[in-house]
Amino acid sequence: MKGNTQNKWNIRAWLFVIPSVILIIAFVFYPMIQAFITSFQTGMVDNLSFGGIANYKRLLTDSTFKKALFNTILFLIVQVPIMIFLALIVSSMLNNKKLKFRGLFRTAIFLPCVTSLVAYSIIFKSLFANDGFINGVLMNFHIVSEPINWLTETTFARLLIIIAITWRWTGYNMIFYLSGLQSIDDSIYEAASIDGATGSQKFRYMTLPLLKPIILFTTINSTIGTLQLFDEPMNITQGGPANTTITISQYIYNLLFKYQPNFGYAAAVSFVVVILIVILSFIQLKVGDKNE
Repeated sequence: MKGNTQNKWNIRAWLFVIPSVILIIAFVFYPMIQAFITSFQTGMVDNLSFGGIANYKRLLTDSTFKKALFNTILFLIVQVPIMIFLALIVSSMLNNKKLKFRGLFRTAIFLPCVTSLVAYSIIFKSLFANDGFINGVLMNFHIVSEPINWLTETTFARLLIIIAITWRWTGYNMIFYLSGLQSIDDSIYEAASIDGATGSQKFRYMTLPLLKPIILFTTINSTIGTLQLFDEPMNITQGGPANTTITISQYIYNLLFKYQPNFGYAAAVSFVVVILIVILSFIQLKVGDKNE
């Protein structure tokens, strides 16, 4: 009798699980397998044929792909550490129970994450225009003598993308750190204060080690997000000037919808992102394990 009841529960459980499994296979695994097969095909959309590793060989001589890869790695190396550091500092400050209007500050910093991408891109382009607010402030304080061409000069265009990503996603990571900080017992910090530890020592020797699993998670998450970066370069600089802010994801979009459609080559480029994500995530996990 007991066995029959258990079997009935197992059947009911599978009835709930099977629809999700079917959807995941149909919309995740099947497209991934199909994209991998497509990456070995060449030709137009309606006339694809097996081309071996021709698409992957093309990557080695494609100057636009190399530039997109360089830009993506540059944004990753520069922006992710800055964003993680700022999120840690801000979360530590906003975790202070003596701070007034903590809820207001938390909401304000998290708000960019839910702001409309198109709206904030338009605002950024306006703020950083030649006659925009940022150039006006810099010139009024005599930091620069003439307006900076944020959208048309290579260095400043890349810096603008980094500023935009940091502004948008720092609050997102801050939420994770705040939840981690609130799970730390206050008595630990009280004991450290009795022993004469300063605020910076508490942060370095207590907060950071205790938040290590969350830091590892946010670092991997931010790495994946940056390798897939598309929205900001597409909407703020359109990949310019001269492809100096184009990313791999934007290049894939251009191959599919802007240039002459090339599904096979676009699929090959997309798997470069997959390989980079796997390698970097593996390295970060191994580094995290070694420091345990």
